[in-house]
Amino acid sequence: QEWLQLYQLQGTKLWFFRCCSTRTLRPHEHAEPHQTAVNIPAEPPNDNIIWALVSFVHENPFRLGLVALLYSLKARDRKVVGDQDGARRHASTARALNITATVLISLLVFLCIVVPLALIAETARYHYRHYSYN
Repeated sequence: QEWLQLYQLQGTKLWFFRCCSTRTLRPHEHAEPHQTAVNIPAEPPNDNIIWALVSFVHENPFRLGLVALLYSLKARDRKVVGDQDGARRHASTARALNITATVLISLLVFLCIVVPLALIAETARYHYRHYSYN
């Protein structure tokens, strides 16, 4: 018994070819493959609305959180209407804006903590060197 299986994912359809022979074929006989199409539902795009809300409320450098929130709402509206491509486009833009806002606020917080600590340490070192009584 010989089995030949070929799986090919094409868009949202999975094409399945299978040849099965239970006996030896003669040279003039051909095994015809059976073709079956199975629909795989496309996963709806993630609109990142929670991340956009957090960016809007807490991390809002250059108003990127507000713009990300607006794009997230547009993506949600497009998803409700059924425009999956438009929803993916808006969700992708919202995600990029959320990433940018998060990176910028992280750098800002890092600099606001590290730079004052470095200045305090340098000042303490300077005072220790020049004003010590030893």
